[in-house]
Amino acid sequence: MKSPFGARPPSYDAQAINDTIQRALASAGLDTSTGPMRDVTDTIRRALDPAGASEAGARATQSATVFDVEATVVDSVADTAEATTEATTEASVQAPGKFIKHEFRHSAGVRPYKLYTPTRVVDEPPLLVMLHGCTQSADDFAVGTRMNRLADEHGFLVVYPEQTAQANSSKCWNWFRPQDQARDAGEPVLIAGIVREVAGRHGVAPRQVFVAGLSAGAAMAVVMGETYPELFAGVGAHSGLPFGSAQDVASAMATMKGGRSGMPGLKDLPARPAASNRAAARAVPTIVFHGDRDHTVQQTNATEIVKQARSAHQAAAGAET
Repeated sequence: MKSPFGARPPSYDAQAINDTIQRALASAGLDTSTGPMRDVTDTIRRALDPAGASEAGARATQSATVFDVEATVVDSVADTAEATTEATTEASVQAPGKFIKHEFRHSAGVRPYKLYTPTRVVDEPPLLVMLHGCTQSADDFAVGTRMNRLADEHGFLVVYPEQTAQANSSKCWNWFRPQDQARDAGEPVLIAGIVREVAGRHGVAPRQVFVAGLSAGAAMAVVMGETYPELFAGVGAHSGLPFGSAQDVASAMATMKGGRSGMPGLKDLPARPAASNRAAARAVPTIVFHGDRDHTVQQTNATEIVKQARSAHQAAAGAET
């Protein structure tokens, strides 16, 4: 995706954008007045300055992309994380409960995961499965979402399956590959295995397991709802993509931009497990969040997720009559 800035100075309120970034960083508990984060915020401020943007544009190559900018910021924050975020992780993620890393092994592969157990856990606690976005880790997602703080308040468990760089170089969940959109195969069987392992060990309440994700994680959350509907009481998708909308990297990119090629043979109502497995044919309640100015994953994808969910519920209602 080419940089939208071209040769002309950008037309935007730089101060307003900078103020928004400052508030976001402050809300995440990051000190932007000293240390490495000050260098990061200074860099962002210079980049937002129209005069600075013009000067930078003269030096930039024509192949510069928005993804390059995003990668630079991510790398800077990652470097900062090594120096400063350990304390943030200890204070905001681990305390006062326990945030422990585990590993799940299966014939389909191996995936690490982290489980947050608050100090006070209710009897038969609910379990929330959190699926991170590309380049993220369990720690990143926990700090960014503050879900562990909510777990402290309400006494539920949070599990964060982690994608590996070996499975995807950008640590994206492979929601777009056919083998990773099927029951009892690929990444769905690994995530389902993690859910069952945690639920069995901690006496999780039946019908109180929820799965939510961001971006690629949201797309995989939708996949989990479609392939293992008996496991989940609800699905949450933030900036995600509909089930079966891609079959490889090329079709995934097209889907992100609003294309609808999809996997061969799929209809509006996604293919579900065998009809003989009646528990797995249940429609799963789904909530969808998506920004209307998202230029990475077009908001039409949110509409398609909702359309699929409605179709599933209508089909389930028809089967009951």
